[in-house]
Order: sequence, then C-alpha cells, then structure tokens
Amino acid sequence: MNALAATNRNFKLAARLLGLDSKLEKSLLIPFREIKVECTIPKDDGSLASFVGFRVQHDNARGPMKGGIRYHPEVDPDEVNALAQLMTWKTAVANIPYGGAKGGIGCSPSDLSNSELERLTRVFTQKIHDLIGIHTDVPAPDMGTNPQTMAWILDEYSKFHGYSPAVVTGKPIDLGGSLGRDAATGRGVLFVTEALVKEHGKSIAGQRFVIQGFGNVGSWAAKLINEQGGKIVAVSDITGAIKNENGLNIASLLKHVKENRGVKGFNDARPIDPHSILVEDCDVLIPAALGGVINRDNANDIKAKYIIEAANHPTDPEADEILAKKGVVILPDIYANSGGVTVSYFEWVQNIQGFMWDEDKVNAELKTYMTRGFKDVKDMCKTHNCDLRMGAFTLGVNRVARATVLRGWEA
Repeated sequence: MNALAATNRNFKLAARLLGLDSKLEKSLLIPFREIKVECTIPKDDGSLASFVGFRVQHDNARGPMKGGIRYHPEVDPDEVNALAQLMTWKTAVANIPYGGAKGGIGCSPSDLSNSELERLTRVFTQKIHDLIGIHTDVPAPDMGTNPQTMAWILDEYSKFHGYSPAVVTGKPIDLGGSLGRDAATGRGVLFVTEALVKEHGKSIAGQRFVIQGFGNVGSWAAKLINEQGGKIVAVSDITGAIKNENGLNIASLLKHVKENRGVKGFNDARPIDPHSILVEDCDVLIPAALGGVINRDNANDIKAKYIIEAANHPTDPEADEILAKKGVVILPDIYANSGGVTVSYFEWVQNIQGFMWDEDKVNAELKTYMTRGFKDVKDMCKTHNCDLRMGAFTLGVNRVARATVLRGWEA
C-alpha cells in the first residue's frame, strides 16, 4: 500500500472513531492548494535541463503550513500529497501552531553540481515565492536537501520580500538557524523511547536496539540512546549492515562513518545481510530510513517488542495488523519523529522574535513538548480504546477538525 493510500486509511479510521460529520471529513482530506512548476536551468556544460517541482499545501486551519522540500528522482504528486497530509496531523499531534505542506523536485542531487543545485533551487523559489511566506507556508530540508538549500531559498525569497529569515527553517546557524536543530529528530526519538519504555516499567539502559538507517536521524538517535545506556546491537545504511551482539561502539562507528561515508567495513562488528536488519533479535527496533519497509512479507519475523517509527510511513497497514496480534507496540511516525518539526517551530519563533535561544533551552523545551505529546496520545488511546497509531491520528485529526469548525466551517 502506498503512502497516500495508507495515510487516507488511517485518517478515515480516526474520523470514524471521532464520529466526524462526513462533509467535514471530506473537506479535511482535500488539500488547500497543489502547485506544479517547470524549473528549467542552464547546466554547467551549457545545455538546458528541465525539472518538475511540486508543493502541496494541505491545511492551514491551525496556522501557517509547514513541511520539507525533497530532491529525489521519485518525487511525485501522490507521495507529496500523502506527506503534506501527514504533516497536518503531525503538527497537530505535536501541538505546534502549523498546518501541513510538503514539496519536492524530481531530480537526482548526486547528478547535479553544487552550482546547478543552486540554480535549480533559485528557479523553484522564483516560481513559488508568492505562495510561501512567514505566515503562509514555511519550507524546511528533507531528503536530498540541507541547510545550504534553505540558505538559497531564504536569499532568493528575500530579493522579492525583504530579509525574511523565518520563511524557512533548518537554516545554517549563521543565517538564523536554531541550535539543536541538527539533532532534533534523533533527540525526539530518544525522548519518546524513554516515555514508552517507562510506561512499561523499564528504562533505556540495558535495552537492545536495532536501527535501520544511520543517516542524520538514526545516527543521532544511536548516539543519544547509547549515552543513556542503551545497547545498539545492529545498524544499517545504504552501504550495508553490521552487528555486534555485545553492543556497537557508537563513538568509534560515528568516526568510521564520517571517514568512510557509511557503516560498511567497521572493524568492531560483523557484516550482515541488509535485508535482515529489521528481523534481528532486539528489544527496540527503530526504522529511520525509507517508508514501507515493514510489510506483510517480514512482519511475522520481527522479534522486537517495541517499534519506534523514526522514518515516515515505515509500516504498512497490513503489517500493523500482524504486529498487533503479536503484541508488538508501535510508536507511530506522526508522533515519534515530530522532534524535527518541533525544533523547526522553535527556530521560526526565534526568527520572528529576533531573539535566539541557547541549546540547553532548545533541548529542554523539546523534551517538554515530546513528553506532553506522549501523555496526550495515551489519553486518546484510553478515550477511544485504540492503539497508539489511532491514538495519535485521533489526537491530530480532532485538533484540526476543532480548529476548522471554530474558524467558521459550515456543512
């Protein structure tokens, strides 16, 4: 099941639990605006190349729309639509005053030079600058983009609207980015994992973790969990997968990855089949890479007691049902990986105020938001007698529905 179908399915289940009016339910699913633009640039060799850019602005009932921009060959309207809708529910679950959006350009960043990426980013910004803004739609980095991409968007947007640091988040620190943003999603994963295992009478110390995806989110989660006494027994990335039953030396692994651009070849571990990473024996499984990796083909073989969804949509609905029967507890993506957008909100607040916070304040505020979010999700689970995924979806959908009605929606 693709991301859009799965998201729509979860939304409709939540709407049914909430008893939403059918017309309101339908209106909440329909995106506010869908944008498609052609971005033509001169390449370094003098030839012209054209790329299609998308921005889906899903909902603004609770505040400006918010969401990443990804550069990837497989960016398509369905995927962007699903991720924009997920951002609407995610920002509501996190209880930050945003709606949802998502964007992207169908390109392969590795095939483009730095100057070509800059030209592409600037042309894309020129095409959409009237449709984004500090109180309208605030982009952020995503797959294939980074703080430098945001710096180019900020600069190009500011040519039309005056200096506007709050128009994007995930910027370089020197241009108004927030301290703590780089680690935010991974740190959020630490806080939600702490909350979940505490609920079951345990602590992170001594738990065995497997992390699929050792990029920004996975590596920060590994580092922070390891510092709390968690034992990381296996990790993977695009170069391969490695395992050490006694626990990986995360400090040495981070150094190895920095020098070798991947986990492959790390001395203090043995290589394993990357396809087996999700079914390795552990207490906590953290998928932190691509969507749809946990499905009906491998769900029966998963040995973890808990799954923390650090990636977007890593678990297909069919796998959800299988895992529920096995008693596996899943902390859903729209809550579990919301640390990044929460610190993006802090960055936006700092930019608007013109007053920057120190990193301790950022991390303390993040812990407050993530811990409170866990209680809110659990309360909805009790109210509707449902699992954590539906607890999170009912929480997010209910908040957006209430804001929509309060602003004057009429059936």
